[in-house]
Amino acid sequence: MSRFSLLLILILVVIVGGIILLGTVNTEVAPVRVEKAMLNEASAS
Repeated sequence: MSRFSLLLILILVVIVGGIILLGTVNTEVAPVRVEKAMLNEASAS
């Protein structure tokens, strides 16, 4: 195999591994009512 093809395979493995790693991380965030808080501040002033 040439050096270029090995580098390409390595890059693909890193990208796929990163996607799998990000997929397993718990990304669930509790909803925050930012819009409602901003509207309350605007109406209070």
